[in-house]
Amino acid sequence: MSRSPGRKQENHKISRELFVLTYGALVAQLCKDYEKDEDVNACLDRMGYSIGIRLIDDFLARSAVKRCRSYSETADMIAQVAFKMYLGVTPSVSCNSAMGNEFSLILDKNPLVDFVEELPAERASLCYCNLLCGVIRGALEMVHLAAEVTFLQDRLKGDAVTEIGITFLRKPEDRKHKRN
Repeated sequence: MSRSPGRKQENHKISRELFVLTYGALVAQLCKDYEKDEDVNACLDRMGYSIGIRLIDDFLARSAVKRCRSYSETADMIAQVAFKMYLGVTPSVSCNSAMGNEFSLILDKNPLVDFVEELPAERASLCYCNLLCGVIRGALEMVHLAAEVTFLQDRLKGDAVTEIGITFLRKPEDRKHKRN
């Protein structure tokens, strides 16, 4: 028996929808478990970090990418390869500093919020997709790039776009190792 050609794409879409619904249930449960939004945000970040430190191996194996030589290449790789591979979207990248160590990933469409209309008024400081920040931070740390990753704008909070800020914490020359 042969499979129909659209079946793989259909399964991928079902898997993404299942993930998004499951993620929504996870956030809802965390909101029940923790009174403060800051605690929920921290928990989502920790979970994402744990996912990121494990996901990087899968990413490197499946993508067969070469080593990035600059922070700019790294930011582009995150946007054009990683986001596309795991979330099916490609954010745009902009550099936010003259030093070249601060970047923004701007998502026109955030698949994690497909089934979310708005945050409840009592959860105004909740960062619903904070898991993504942890994933990025964890994955970068595993390739020896310390970074601070935060949401700068969020459509769920009324902003025009969803924007994730990445600030690399070391100068590029700090990454080079001396060879003996």
